[in-house]
Amino acid sequence: MVEASHPRLSVVRQCALLGISRSGHYYRPTGESVATLALMRLIDEAFLECPYYGSRQMVRHLRRLGHWVGRARVVRLMRRMGLAAIYQKPNTSAPHPEHRVYPYLLRDLAIIRPNQVWCSDITYIPMRRGFLYLVAIMDWHSRRVLSWRVSNTMDVAFCTDALEEALARHGKPEVFNTDQGSQGGLNWSSQHLGGGGCDEHTEAAFGSVWAGGDTLSWPATGGTA
Repeated sequence: MVEASHPRLSVVRQCALLGISRSGHYYRPTGESVATLALMRLIDEAFLECPYYGSRQMVRHLRRLGHWVGRARVVRLMRRMGLAAIYQKPNTSAPHPEHRVYPYLLRDLAIIRPNQVWCSDITYIPMRRGFLYLVAIMDWHSRRVLSWRVSNTMDVAFCTDALEEALARHGKPEVFNTDQGSQGGLNWSSQHLGGGGCDEHTEAAFGSVWAGGDTLSWPATGGTA
């Protein structure tokens, strides 16, 4: 594309018109060294046997074989080879297709007191092998964590357990705001705790707490503030 012997345009001008630097025009890529190619072969063989190996596990595997390599180098080589660990990834925000979408109630709303608005979300905690799900119920005004639960499965039980404990300890807020999740059969995106704001799944799950009766309980790990 760049002609060094062009009669009217210099190399610098041609590179500018093409949107490349002059050094980029002169650069010639070099291939990997013999040692790096041998390392890539070991990575490829290990990945065929253990496709769930990420860069950290691959580094440990190579060091066990006597190759003292850093993670940055392994990440670069795996990316160049197009290798990515195959494992079940967390999905905490996928909406259920059958769940009703409620209107967003917090736009232009002045939150001026505790127990006016609660919020909740689910995230995941990376572990040595896999991950755990964490749900937290928080008061929007005071930023206080009212309750939380940890679970190794993405189901409705630990979510309802956390909300039940928050309701039992702190009463019922005016608005309960969450994202559009789909844990189990519960519409976790419900923003109302009363007044017709919850669907039948939510009312069935939380009805015992609202009525002041016996609360439901599931095995989970968690706590309150």
